[in-house]
Amino acid sequence: MGDFQQFEQDFYQTQYYMDEQGQTGAFSFDSSDPASPGYYNYGPQTFVDPSMEQQDSKSSGTGGDPGEEEPPLLEELGINFDHIWQKTLTVLNPFKPADGSIMNETDLTGPILFCVALGVTLMMAGKAQFGYVYGISATACIGMFVLLSLMSSRSVSYGCVASVLGYCLLPMVALSACAVFYSLQGVLGTVLAVLVVSWCSLSASKIFISTLTMEGQQLLVAYPCALLYGLFALLTVF
Repeated sequence: MGDFQQFEQDFYQTQYYMDEQGQTGAFSFDSSDPASPGYYNYGPQTFVDPSMEQQDSKSSGTGGDPGEEEPPLLEELGINFDHIWQKTLTVLNPFKPADGSIMNETDLTGPILFCVALGVTLMMAGKAQFGYVYGISATACIGMFVLLSLMSSRSVSYGCVASVLGYCLLPMVALSACAVFYSLQGVLGTVLAVLVVSWCSLSASKIFISTLTMEGQQLLVAYPCALLYGLFALLTVF
């Protein structure tokens, strides 16, 4: 009986190991001795590749569809630089046909930038008139919205009117930038102001006509636009 207990104790104190050459050997240890290799043995463990674990976590977090991506932030905000550039080119060339589908978008990024640029250039010329710029712009947008709603058979949005009038303010920004370096209170300044007002009103009326399908009414739309941009020209020159 004593020999059997000694054999059982020797059996559980013996473990196998594998050295670096791949050979298997046996060694004995005491489980109560910290220096023994089996003191820290917690049983068989399975090795997991970290890259596989990261892939599993990603697939579980995205619902198993890694190709699904969120739209860009600018697209969610409705900012399209391609359309902004096309609208700017349409304003700079009054004789270029306007794309009604693009111009019908409610895009206020460009108009806000142009209004701020007009105020900054006026301030650089010694005329701090931000309040006049914003006040005239808001009042003019309301007036043009009411007028176009009565003249057009199609529905008109206030954002579309504000977008078109704001984009067509770009030539006036160039005139205000010229006023920073040269005085426009003369014959040359008057001629430039008239040309810029005609440029802005012609571009705005062209865009409104193409967007709202108002053929044959461009002169009727250009007249109130000329009154609006004439006010900005007065602020710029005087």
